[in-house]
Amino acid sequence: MAYIRTKKVKGKEYQYLVEGYRDKDGKVKQRTIKYLGAVNKSKANKSMVTTPTKKISFEEYLSYDDGTNKRYELVDGILIEMPPASFLHSDIIDFIADCFKEIARQYKLDIKVKTGDVGVRTGMNSSRIPDISVIDGQVWKSYRRHKSAVIEDGLMLAVEVLSPGAEQISRDYTDKAIEYQNTGIPEYWIVDPIEQKITVLVLDKGSYIKTVFTKDEAICSATFSEFKITASEILSA
Repeated sequence: MAYIRTKKVKGKEYQYLVEGYRDKDGKVKQRTIKYLGAVNKSKANKSMVTTPTKKISFEEYLSYDDGTNKRYELVDGILIEMPPASFLHSDIIDFIADCFKEIARQYKLDIKVKTGDVGVRTGMNSSRIPDISVIDGQVWKSYRRHKSAVIEDGLMLAVEVLSPGAEQISRDYTDKAIEYQNTGIPEYWIVDPIEQKITVLVLDKGSYIKTVFTKDEAICSATFSEFKITASEILSA
């Protein structure tokens, strides 16, 4: 699993995206995937805002309304404001969602494809809002009478499109990967326009197994074998 490591050199902090692995002798080691740059503390929290409020419960979150159209995730009882997507981010989300909707029509799959407006409970007082949620159709129907669009089961596949910044990289590659894995979501995609790759995480015996797709490699989905789109097609949407 990838995560952010911060290293201090001569009073300055630098961040790296690293992952753990086992060598041929079975020893756990660490390797750097990418250098993320120096930490600029004055800019660290501009892209994702933590709302200054007391912790709230999951039940309070379901009925939370601050009188705006802002979207919030809930992380350990703290409301996290989600900023609007960039144009590229939005185009990629629409393209992937349209692909799933097309295979649903073509193969008569009973699924619901939602983009950024349905949450999934990931802990006692935590709830995330994937960029794309592919939900079992029967489960979706069972939630239709609920006031808040937050589900606790039936999410078959989640997609997050990465935004620039160390905080966003850590959130999607590490935080959400751990939460989605522990919640039991069968498949999680991380679409990375920065590194031009798509990471597909598939649940196997309680842990995610990672496969990375680039260029003209067709995405291999364990949940939806009908999906035949390449990484380059998605990243150039």
